Amino acid sequence: MAIDQPRIGVVGVGHLGQHHVKHLAKMKRVRFSGIYDKDRSRAEKIASDYKIKSFNSLNELIDESDGLTVVTPTADHCATALKCIHKGKHVFIEKPISDSVKSANSLLRAAEESGVLIQVGHIERLNPALLAIKDYELSPKFIEIQRLAPYTSRGTDVPVVLDLMIHDIDILLYFVDSTVKNISATGLSIMTDSVDIAHARIQFKNGTVASLTSSRIAKDKVRKIKVFQKNMYITIDMLLTLSEVYRVVDKNKSHSKFTAQLDYKGTHREIVYEKPEIQLKDPLQMELENFADSIKGNSSPIVSGKSGRDVLAVAEHINNLILEDLH
Repeated sequence: MAIDQPRIGVVGVGHLGQHHVKHLAKMKRVRFSGIYDKDRSRAEKIASDYKIKSFNSLNELIDESDGLTVVTPTADHCATALKCIHKGKHVFIEKPISDSVKSANSLLRAAEESGVLIQVGHIERLNPALLAIKDYELSPKFIEIQRLAPYTSRGTDVPVVLDLMIHDIDILLYFVDSTVKNISATGLSIMTDSVDIAHARIQFKNGTVASLTSSRIAKDKVRKIKVFQKNMYITIDMLLTLSEVYRVVDKNKSHSKFTAQLDYKGTHREIVYEKPEIQLKDPLQMELENFADSIKGNSSPIVSGKSGRDVLAVAEHINNLILEDLH
């Protein structure tokens, strides 16, 4: 049933949860019902800072909400979301949807039985540099993605595949309209008890091949994507929010000022350089607005529960391959 102005609450107000609060407190299309966190002192501080209500129990917040954003540690995603779903509430779950495909499937079943929606917070899907190429016709043959980050203690409760690489698996499955055929992977544990560096090579049934590298002990942050396909090469820097496109076209068929001649086997073609316009918008705000619109019945989740489960299935498989190799 569509809801005109949904009441939305936040479960978990840590580093990321506070950003949910910041956006929801300003959104005119929703009524911000309040927050709940097991850390009562943290919850009271956030409630005071943003002049919102802090509930003493999760059930009280659920009862006063139509939808909830779940921003708890990954291990708590399933139990928390199930409490919401069983009471007929819509949920926005920060990535990954859960800590296992098995528990993710239980969430999807419960949501279907309760007639509610699940949205998953794969925020990089809305990175402005990625959105800038949405009008190009993509049919990639090879994709290379790097996501490197300096070490911090935050996020180390899960392996790097579920912490960092899962963003790029989501982007990859969005780019490639085919099912996964084969995966090979390797990785190392260096700073923590779980995998800190991972590399995966993914082959799809349509012939596309992808190379993904993730590390959380790098010197500098890197978030880059390179897409190769016939007559086109695209580079995307998600940190600098910069996209560049190189296309091969027949001579005189381009209106671009930036071209280079390409004479090959008697053909007269040009390499055209294009820099798509970047529209700077806040991806988290866009996600939460999409969640509100989906509850209203005016839209569908950008990343559905099923998509989130499919991404997790690939990530889980990669992590298992690495663990098998390590042992």
